[in-house]
Amino acid sequence: MATTPPPQTYRVKSFGCQMNVYDGERMAELLGEQGIRPATEGEDADLVVLNTCHIREKAAEKVYSDIGRLKRDDGTVPLIAVAGCVAQAEGEEIMARAPTVRMVVGPQAYHRLPEMLVEAQAGRRVTDTDMPAETKFDVLPRRRRSGPTAFLTVQEGCDKFCTYCVVPYTRGAEISRAYADLIDEAQRLLEAGAKEITLLGQNVNAWSGEDGKGRPVGLDGLIRDLAALPDLARIRYTTSHPNDMTEGLIAAHGEVAKLMPFLHLPVQSGSDRVLKAMNRSHSVASYLAVLDRARTARPDIALSGDFIVGFPGESDAEFEETLSLVESVGYAQCFSFKYSARPGTPAATMDGHVAPEVMDERLRRLQATLGRSQLAFNRASLGKTCEVLVERKGKLPGQWLGKSPWLQSVHFTGEAAVGDLVRVELVEAGPNSIAGRLVQ
Repeated sequence: MATTPPPQTYRVKSFGCQMNVYDGERMAELLGEQGIRPATEGEDADLVVLNTCHIREKAAEKVYSDIGRLKRDDGTVPLIAVAGCVAQAEGEEIMARAPTVRMVVGPQAYHRLPEMLVEAQAGRRVTDTDMPAETKFDVLPRRRRSGPTAFLTVQEGCDKFCTYCVVPYTRGAEISRAYADLIDEAQRLLEAGAKEITLLGQNVNAWSGEDGKGRPVGLDGLIRDLAALPDLARIRYTTSHPNDMTEGLIAAHGEVAKLMPFLHLPVQSGSDRVLKAMNRSHSVASYLAVLDRARTARPDIALSGDFIVGFPGESDAEFEETLSLVESVGYAQCFSFKYSARPGTPAATMDGHVAPEVMDERLRRLQATLGRSQLAFNRASLGKTCEVLVERKGKLPGQWLGKSPWLQSVHFTGEAAVGDLVRVELVEAGPNSIAGRLVQ
């Protein structure tokens, strides 16, 4: 293969979870350090990085479709790198099936993109799906740019081995980043303009480390110390596992003013039998007990969760148990999915796979129930006056969009700017957003 001129522009397309969004931002920073600029809207990029997600069914096939769409009108293609979890799972198979791909890099190795790019320019095709002892965080560039909200990965990997999930195989074992590195990166984000930081992890509340005085701390200790940073206005975290919700973390919701009143805590099913088959290692009762303690600590806390319908063997009665759980909790928002068999996971070989049309109907009913719950929560917020962090301009003249403390999308008109924290009265509720009135 002929040599390729150094790319002048890049585009990173990230799919899936917030962890991928964070990884995509860091890859963009890496490329920027090499003097490559982001392609403008409508401009063909010299280098395209597809930062993939492997959670859903046919994820790999969708990647190949995305690769095919990168062919330009004149028949040429950019330098193509496939990154993320599909890259980790498929590896050399991507190289075999997609000749236009020049680089394949897993989520623990993308800090090596600059070296891989040199090889690709020399005409070689290179794959790196190692999980090295030296973590990518040791060599990634310092944060220099940020919007008003920013992600900060504190923990990666998973040791839970839910029977439906590929994360332990694509992201590796649970690791916690060093306390000092996190405080430093948070400070850099604040200097770059962030007002709100969301702490990320596959099991973010499994984070542990030693603070600046050598004392062992959990996520609650990290949150308390981050809250001491004067320029940080808001703290959030996601995604949590019910078994890692410590009493200290629950208490922090009532004691740390900068920790927003929002808890995303996936449950996946309202049936104890299904939860056991999923290897979730919690019951419905233990999950509800955690929510009760969180509400005691912070009575106005908004609750969010994840649900899977149609897990192998799920009966009609067990699905009804999930609906009952949703009704009893009163979620502010949720994510819900049809079960998707992932190759290599134990659930993929279980008996009793649910028919697609049954899963479709169950998902429709679940999402309708969740939608009613979200609308009820939004309506219950009307009349409150709260701080909204302005994230961007709206579509209408003078309109602004931002988030309430409860992670609701709020739109209002008036004098404001991106990054402002403004007081807004919540006056009209929709299913997905709330209209507000700016309080002078």
